[in-house]
Amino acid sequence: MGTSVRNQGQGPVFIDAFAGCGGLSLGLLKAGWNGLFAIEKDAFAFSTLKANLIERETRRHYAWPAWLEQKPWTIESLMNGHREELLALKGKVDLLAGGPPCQGFSSAGRRRPGDPRNELVERYLEFVDIILPKMVLIENVRGITYDFVGTGEAPDRRNFADDLVDRLGANYHVYTDTIRLSDYGVPQQRPRFFLVGILKSHGRKLPRRDEPFARLRAARGHFLEKRGLTKRVTCKQAISDLEVGRAGIGACPDSKGYEAILTSSARTNYQRLMRDGFEGAVPDTRLAKHRPHIVERFTKIIAECKAEGRLGVQLNREMRERHGINKMATRVLDPTKVAPTITSMPDDLLHYAEPRTLTVRENARLQTFPDWFAFQGKYTTGGERRAKEVPRFTQVANAVPPLIAEMWGEVLMGYVQARQQAPRLRLVA
Repeated sequence: MGTSVRNQGQGPVFIDAFAGCGGLSLGLLKAGWNGLFAIEKDAFAFSTLKANLIERETRRHYAWPAWLEQKPWTIESLMNGHREELLALKGKVDLLAGGPPCQGFSSAGRRRPGDPRNELVERYLEFVDIILPKMVLIENVRGITYDFVGTGEAPDRRNFADDLVDRLGANYHVYTDTIRLSDYGVPQQRPRFFLVGILKSHGRKLPRRDEPFARLRAARGHFLEKRGLTKRVTCKQAISDLEVGRAGIGACPDSKGYEAILTSSARTNYQRLMRDGFEGAVPDTRLAKHRPHIVERFTKIIAECKAEGRLGVQLNREMRERHGINKMATRVLDPTKVAPTITSMPDDLLHYAEPRTLTVRENARLQTFPDWFAFQGKYTTGGERRAKEVPRFTQVANAVPPLIAEMWGEVLMGYVQARQQAPRLRLVA
């Protein structure tokens, strides 16, 4: 590799760590960033990223380096196997995007201080030390900001968000906040923690008006207006063209014996934005095989939720007992509001009008993935494999919504452009 990593594209360079299926990468690419490579250990998730952002010959794809095999990597194996190449990148990467997996921090699951996934924070910080990017962008669940408390006689506390701030603070000016993505055009509540770090060698700490989150809030209105969106996009505005009653059904092209929703015309500005020029059959619309008594149960639940004003909220105990529902998380979408946070469990959400769970594509729409972005691998998995595989529903749920990633891409691009206009820019007057 030469002295520059910008010879493969015109934009500033980023690497995506713990990339998943590529939601954060896609947003940055759309914002004009030049993707160098991504790190993702799961074979299904990496196959999705590869199909859409490496092999796909569009302006939104990675300029992958010749020295790096296009395969799943853990961050440890990459640091061990290509340490010299990574050291050669030191100081040449404009942005390291992506944060450690969130499952160990999520309040939706079992929060354990010793969860091995939490220790990926250490591997991430090692990677930062090796390449010393000019900026870092981390996204995670809100639970990363909560204290973990041990269970011994002298319980130890650990706050991973504070750890990141403290450890990165040695070399970076660090800015953090938790934002609700429904305020940024994502049709889903999805509160998320973000961290932005800017290398101290590039200037002093930013004044409040120029901090990343201030710029993000200031840019929101214009960003959404350019795309024909309002701040709040409802479930129905996002997925109404995918209703079975409107689009019809046919044989699923990638799953023998299953039916899938056919493609109908976009009906809202949001749906047209998600088509993103795509004119083929929308992928990932496979329908679940609900048995007749399940369809009847869902029909009654939807009707009762509408009658009792419980759309969009968890079923109460009486309703769960009446219909034999064991999961507390089950709820029916409210078509007039944003969706709850999408999870990896397909049966957590019921459609607002049709007695069924959502398809992968409907979840992807609520996550702002464009319709041409096709997911790879199994649709679902179960049992012990849930800890080892990342099927399509999980890939979607774990992703950073590309829309907020694109907005962040434009905000962070502003710092790069300012630095190019005035090298060693003093960031405050």
